[in-house]
Amino acid sequence: MDITSVEITGKTLTIEEVVAVAQNKAIVQPLGQETRKRMEASQQWLKEAIHEKNQVFYGINTGFGSHANDIIDSDKASQLSRNVILADVTGVGDPLPQEIVRAMMVIRANTLATGHSAIRPVVVEQLIAMLNENVVPYVPKKGSLGASGDLVPLAHIAIVATCDSKGSGYSGKAWYGDELLSGEEAMEKAGISRLHLIFKEGLSMINGTSFMAAAGCLAIDRCEKLVQHADVAAAMSLEAFTAVSNAFHHDLHAASNQTGQIDTASKLRALLKGSKLIDSDQRVQDAYSVRCIPQIIGPVKETIAFARQYIEKTLNASIDNPLIFPAQKDFHSVSGGSFHGEGLAFMMDFLSIVMSEVANVSDRRSFGLLTPELSNGLPSMLIPSNGINTGLMVAQYVGASLVSDNKTLAHPDSVDSIPTSANQEDHVSMGANGARHLLEIIDNVTHVIAIEFLCAAQAIDLRENGKEKLGTGARTAYGLIREQIQMYQNDHEMAPDIEKLVQLINNESIINKVNEVLGIGENQ
Repeated sequence: MDITSVEITGKTLTIEEVVAVAQNKAIVQPLGQETRKRMEASQQWLKEAIHEKNQVFYGINTGFGSHANDIIDSDKASQLSRNVILADVTGVGDPLPQEIVRAMMVIRANTLATGHSAIRPVVVEQLIAMLNENVVPYVPKKGSLGASGDLVPLAHIAIVATCDSKGSGYSGKAWYGDELLSGEEAMEKAGISRLHLIFKEGLSMINGTSFMAAAGCLAIDRCEKLVQHADVAAAMSLEAFTAVSNAFHHDLHAASNQTGQIDTASKLRALLKGSKLIDSDQRVQDAYSVRCIPQIIGPVKETIAFARQYIEKTLNASIDNPLIFPAQKDFHSVSGGSFHGEGLAFMMDFLSIVMSEVANVSDRRSFGLLTPELSNGLPSMLIPSNGINTGLMVAQYVGASLVSDNKTLAHPDSVDSIPTSANQEDHVSMGANGARHLLEIIDNVTHVIAIEFLCAAQAIDLRENGKEKLGTGARTAYGLIREQIQMYQNDHEMAPDIEKLVQLINNESIINKVNEVLGIGENQ
C-alpha cells in the first residue's frame, strides 16, 4: 500500500513512512494539537527557568563541548543558537543524495516533536514546510563523527532553514526543483520565510543521529528487497546447475531452529516447484555456494530484522541534550549523552558485513556457471562458440572487483574512535562513516546480483530446452529478464545489460511479479 501522507507525532514514525517522504515525496501533515501542546508546555517551562529563575543548562546558556563551563547571559542565548549552527557548517565532499537529506529532515522533525527538546513547534513546522515544498539543503557527505550526533550534516540543513536576528545571514545552498540555489533564494522561491531561532533551538536542530538513522531507514528498505532478489537469483542459478534439491529439504532446515534459514529454504522450494532441471543429474551434493544458500542468506535476513527493530525505535526516540521531562509538579532537565550514535554505528556495520556476504556467495555461483569443471557441462564462459568469443567472463571480473571492494568497505567503523573537543568528546561512534560505506556496499551488491541474473539466464538457455523446464518462480524471473535482454550468441557490450538488470532490481519488478505468481504478499 502506497503511503501518501505522514503525521509527525514523535511516537509513531515508521521506516516505511520515512522512505515514502524521502523517495516518493509523501506529504507531511501539520502538527496535531496534542503534539503542539506537549512541545509548548516544555518550552514555556524552559523559558521561565532561564529568564526568570536564572537557571543554568548545558548548551542553552553555556558554551558547548570543552566550553561547557562558560556561562552565557540569557539575553545572548538566541545568538548562541545561531552561532552553534554556523560553527558546524563544516562538511566536505560531494553532496548526499536528496532522498537521504529528506529522510534526515522528517526524522529530525519527529524527534523534536517528542517535546523533550523544549523548543517551539514552529521549528518542526519549518522542516515540514521545506519537505512539502521540496526545498532540499545541499549537505556534504563527510564530516560527522556520529557523536555528538550528526552535527555537521544537520547544520547544513539548519543553516538553510534559519537566519540571523536581522532576517538574513549565511544560508548555505539548497535545491528547489532542479535548481541549486543559495538557501535564501530556494526558501524565497518556495515562499517560506527563514526562521530566527531562540534559546536552545540551534542546538536541538543539529544534536541528533538523523543522518545515521536516515541512511539506516533507506538501507533497511533496500536490504530487505535485495535479499529477496538474492533468493530469486540463487533459484535461477540452481536451475542452471541442475542442483540437488535435498539441500533445501524441509526437515533439514526445521532441525536448524533458525528462522531465517527456514524461510530461505522454503522460498527456494517455492521458486523451484515444478522444475525438471533440479535433480536431473546423479550428483549427491553441490558446492557450498549452492547447497548452503539457506545457511548463508538466512542469518542475513535475521540481522536485517534485528537492525530494523533498533532503527525504528530510534526514529521515535528523544535524541538531544539536555532533555526536558515532566515531573510531579513541574518539569526537570537532564543532561546526558543520548546523541551518541554507537548503537546505530553497530547497525550500519552489521548490515555492511552481512550484505557483503550476499554479494560474495552470489559471485561464487556466477563463477561456477562460467567454469566447465563446476557447471555440470555448460560451455566455457557461457558462450556457444568459443575462441573468437570471450563470453561472460569479464562480467564476473566486475563482480569479483565489487566483492573485493565490499571487503574493504565492510571493515567496522564502530571499532574506531578519535577523541575531539579537548577530550570532552573522547569517544565517538564513527557511525556516519559506516552509514556511507553501507550505502556504497548496497550499490555493489545490487550489481553483483544483476551479474548473477545475467549469467543464470544465459546458462538456462544453454541447457537443452532449459527455459521450458524451469520451476514456476524461476520461470517468471527468467521471462522478465528476457523481456529486457536477449541471449548472447556472440560478444557484445554487457554494461548496458547489467544496468538494465540493476533497474529491474531497483524498481522491484522481479520480486513483485514472482511474489504475485507464488501467492506471497507484497514485498514479503
